[in-house]
Amino acid sequence: MAVEMIHVTTEQQLKQCLEIRNEVFVREQRVDESLEYDDYDRLDAQSYHMLVLDEERAAATGRLILYGDNAAKMQRIAVRKTHRGTGLGRVLLLALEQLARDLGLKESILDAQCQAEQFYAKLGYAVVSEEPFYDAGILHVRMKKQL
Repeated sequence: MAVEMIHVTTEQQLKQCLEIRNEVFVREQRVDESLEYDDYDRLDAQSYHMLVLDEERAAATGRLILYGDNAAKMQRIAVRKTHRGTGLGRVLLLALEQLARDLGLKESILDAQCQAEQFYAKLGYAVVSEEPFYDAGILHVRMKKQL
């Protein structure tokens, strides 16, 4: 598997990220499109998008936004069904964490779907929300990790 991690800088790359999110969140998980896309889905926004290519095929994506004074909020982490279980999600999150460190941020926060809580726990994240909550009709927990 020849994997390439790309810090998104072009509209074409951003389009590939949005296509992955459409496939995973809108079509598979039935998230309403109006909830999936927002003002951070632009190159000029205060956000950082990552794209993972496997053999030149867009396989995974994630986004980092600045959150508070010293935190990164990891969002929209999506891996195509064909690439799940290959470690791409882990590699993607580690790359986003490194980007956060490079930006001088001290912690990473994310809202994990409950079914993915164990995945994030294995990478050092701990639940900080008092109880699960709904986001886009899917149960989530807030998790945090010191960087």
